[in-house]
Formats: sequence, structure tokens, C-alpha cells
Amino acid sequence: MSTASKVTLASTSMGAVAIIIMVHYQQKAEKTAMHAGVIRDMEQQKIKKERQADFAMQRALEEEYKKVQSVGEGS
Repeated sequence: MSTASKVTLASTSMGAVAIIIMVHYQQKAEKTAMHAGVIRDMEQQKIKKERQADFAMQRALEEEYKKVQSVGEGS
């Protein structure tokens, strides 16, 4: 094998290994980002449910207070 062919083989092999390493790194980074998105979505859903529960409780209290107190329109 000539020196030129050895250099070509070595450089293409190193290039292929570098590409494989980069692809694996990108896949791990994407997986981490996607997992963070799922966690963020779960937290947002939890907050939304809490707000809806608070709103329902406030609505129930409002209805209860309307029964007890007279609320007039206008001043």
C-alpha cells in the first residue's frame, strides 16, 4: 500500500469516527431537550389544573355569597 493510500484511509476513517461521535452527541442533546420539554409541559398542566381548581372554588364561594348577601346592580 502506498503512503498516499494509507493517509487517505486514515483520514477517511478518522472523519467517519468523528461524524459518528458528533451524531451520537447530537442525539443525546436532542433527547435531553425533548425530555426537558415534557417536564415543562407537565408542570404547565399542573399549574393549569391548580388554577382551574382555584377558579372553581372562587366560583362556588361567589355563588354561596350571592345566596347569603343581596347584590345590587348599579350604585
